[in-house]
Amino acid sequence: MLVSSSSPDSASRAAIRLLMDWLPGASAVEGSSEIDLSSRADQPQLRSAQIVEGSTLRAIKVPDVTRGMVSGFGAFLDGAQKVRLIGRHLNAPLVLGTTSAAVRVRVNRRLVTWGLKPPKVEQKLYLPLRYLPPLAEALGAGSQRKYGQFDVVDTSTADASGEYPSEHPTMLLERAIRAVDRQRDALEDELAQAWCAFGGPPLFIDGGISRSEQVATSSTAIGVIKSHRTLYVEGEALKTVAGLGKGERSSVFLVSPRSRSAVMSWYLRLRDPEGHDVLWGLVRVEMSQCDNPTERADEISRWVLAETSPLALPDGRWDKMSYGIRDCEEFLRAIS
Repeated sequence: MLVSSSSPDSASRAAIRLLMDWLPGASAVEGSSEIDLSSRADQPQLRSAQIVEGSTLRAIKVPDVTRGMVSGFGAFLDGAQKVRLIGRHLNAPLVLGTTSAAVRVRVNRRLVTWGLKPPKVEQKLYLPLRYLPPLAEALGAGSQRKYGQFDVVDTSTADASGEYPSEHPTMLLERAIRAVDRQRDALEDELAQAWCAFGGPPLFIDGGISRSEQVATSSTAIGVIKSHRTLYVEGEALKTVAGLGKGERSSVFLVSPRSRSAVMSWYLRLRDPEGHDVLWGLVRVEMSQCDNPTERADEISRWVLAETSPLALPDGRWDKMSYGIRDCEEFLRAIS
């Protein structure tokens, strides 16, 4: 796991000063450290899925793809997180997590922040209270704990089997990172649910839509996934997806994650992969279940293809990223 050193911001300095009041043995991490989350991806895996468009997965040319295509998306949703290791108490990592999410709405070809549901920005302390007895005693019991200006999230609670995490510092840091991930997901879901209830035009969501039943069953919400640690194809189906050309999509299939809502999904190639790796320009799209998957997948694919212009440069993921999502990321970077 990599970290990048940077000057501590005001929140980091305030947090470590507070913690030192109750944890005399605590020490700041020199220069403060922001964790590089790109180094902690899940193991790659292949997983089969039920085909709902035809009997086998095949390559389909998206019809009516033209240079002047108009996208049906009226807004974009993305979230962000920063995990900063601000200090330690013996082996216990002291983590400050910042999470944020925003909806940016297209108005007269410009993107503006959605006025009915402002962007969300939260900063919390993620601490293994089981191994910080003085602080745990001071905060007391309960799920809503606050220390100074910060809400506190306990990263040392028992899992479903009743087992507590070990005191291994890497284990405790992983616990904190996963907790920050969940908080970002919660902020994104809150905004997505609000948009679906509002009944606005189709919403382009960076990532999947299956966490929330309200979002997963709404025809308004469309998820576009850029990373492919899990590929929902095996055998010949994998070869078909690998061979997709620009403007081609796969057959629609059903994704049914455990403890999440089932959604319809397909792979779509946004750019010519010639001379690039097999996943270049490849996204996976998710939508709610419907009775006309072919027509709906073709329509949404045209919208996603239309969003490839203008280019999302200078972002290194421009082959898969829409300009609207890049705008969200830049906005969140500015406010958090």
